[in-house]
Amino acid sequence: VSAYMKSKKSLNTNLGHFADLHYKVADDLGLNIKDLQKRYTKIITECLSILKNKSNKPRVAFVYDQIVCLGEMFSTALISTYLKSIGLKSAWMDVRKVLKTDNTYREGIVDFKKTSRLVSKKIKSLSSEADLIVTQGFLGGAANGSTTTLGREGSDYTAAILAYALDVEELTIWKDVQGILTADPRRFDNVELLEKLSYREAVEMTYYGAQVIHPKTIQPIQNKRIQLNVRSFVDTSQGGTTIADYGMLNYPPIVVIQDDVILIQITSNDFSFISENHLGFIFEQLSKHQIKLCAMRNSAVSFTLCVRLISDATFEAFIKSIGKQFSVEITRGLQLMTIRHFTKNLITSLTQNKVLMFEERLKDTVQLVLKDALELKEKVG
Repeated sequence: VSAYMKSKKSLNTNLGHFADLHYKVADDLGLNIKDLQKRYTKIITECLSILKNKSNKPRVAFVYDQIVCLGEMFSTALISTYLKSIGLKSAWMDVRKVLKTDNTYREGIVDFKKTSRLVSKKIKSLSSEADLIVTQGFLGGAANGSTTTLGREGSDYTAAILAYALDVEELTIWKDVQGILTADPRRFDNVELLEKLSYREAVEMTYYGAQVIHPKTIQPIQNKRIQLNVRSFVDTSQGGTTIADYGMLNYPPIVVIQDDVILIQITSNDFSFISENHLGFIFEQLSKHQIKLCAMRNSAVSFTLCVRLISDATFEAFIKSIGKQFSVEITRGLQLMTIRHFTKNLITSLTQNKVLMFEERLKDTVQLVLKDALELKEKVG
């Protein structure tokens, strides 16, 4: 994407190489690639047409969505072609034609009413000729015909949107883990499978950064009381996690860790109180620059917040936008640890050899922004 923003000449060549990689896979599978070539050519032509349209401003987020969507489009077309070749009645659907969003690139806001109408009509039509429908996750379509994306792990959110639109009773999302766990097994030993979660607990976990499912996945299924099952495609014998109205009576501690977060302390230049007007302006700028707020706390003259970034450029633009009114102190390279249903002993154990930079406690949740003590010592020394 950054290369395209600097020079558009190499895009055709790179797209050609990208298509060739898929043709190679198709050839290895013994497929007749004529239909695939026709579809890929159409997808590429549409992408280039949108990018060349002078009415579309070539912002990084816009360009990102038009290019990154090609992976989903190409791979699903290849899968659908393969399924047909082994005798399955498969249909391919361009999800961008039915899942409608606004033009907030990299995190499109879904128009559920319009999407529900289009999905219902399209699925009904395709179901009359196919037993299996292959479509894309992560993608949506704006009113101007451009592609939008739905954010990290957006394919989960796509599944929830389609389930909502079709009024299904149950939705299953397949993952490479056995279900939703009490912590990341790559970081901790002896993690537990959470066999049942309430919608609320699942929302809390994803809001605080749990990466098993997209943060927005729960809202549409909860609205229609759709049961969500998170299961493993690696071991299908595992029961996985069920998310519904009611979860466990007593949850064990649940730990969510986010790395490389940034702590920002914002202080009013004239040392006036941080008022609602100040906070409103700061939140407006966070939204404008699509910066994710993870934790926050305010005092009389300062507002401290912990954020995740899309890019350094967006962060720099955000800091510039608030710099006239506020003094800003920034600490990078921190770790945000969120513990649901915490115990004092667990907090003590997990914060050994860490320097606590920020702490926020609620009834069931503690958030800790931490820095490695050894790293801090080395820098001080």
